[in-house]
Amino acid sequence: MTDETKPWYMSRTVWGALIAIAASLANAAGVEIKAADEGELADLLVSAAGTIGGLIAIYGRISARRPVR
Repeated sequence: MTDETKPWYMSRTVWGALIAIAASLANAAGVEIKAADEGELADLLVSAAGTIGGLIAIYGRISARRPVR
């Protein structure tokens, strides 16, 4: 059995839960967000999180003071 883990920000479940909470708060404030929009938003945020994570990793490697062995 392999232990396949991933960062929290790559989880559609986490993003879906955060979006559901935000949609509930927005609904309470009078803004309507449809369920279909929530799914599309979750996909977009997971993709964006992966892209941002990659960019941060590249920046970290470029700005590192010590070489990789």
